[in-house]
Amino acid sequence: QVRLVESGGGLVQAGGSLRLSCAASGSILSINAMGWYRQAPGKQREVVASITSAGSINYADSVKGRFTISRDNAKNTVYLQMNSLNAEDTAVYYCNAGILKSGWPLNWGDYWGQGTQVTVSS
Repeated sequence: QVRLVESGGGLVQAGGSLRLSCAASGSILSINAMGWYRQAPGKQREVVASITSAGSINYADSVKGRFTISRDNAKNTVYLQMNSLNAEDTAVYYCNAGILKSGWPLNWGDYWGQGTQVTVSS
């Protein structure tokens, strides 16, 4: 069994900062890309940032310069530092990872966390 557990969401004033964490646990052999997505009410889920196992990073244009994604491969954890938050960042944030689970046959799976709410008050 593989689980992704997010933490760090909450309520913050506009201009403030939050740091999200997502830890993967279970029968993990390897983790490829890890990323953060978000879904605001009435909108589709969108990618926020992603990072490969080699450290290659991509950001959505809307968060460039404000958000920073990082990962600790030893802890199977990905982080999202969010600065200069505004009301448009209000959403449920989901962690995603491509994980090779132990067992036979070996196969890569796409895993999601349960989501953490980020609310920015203006």
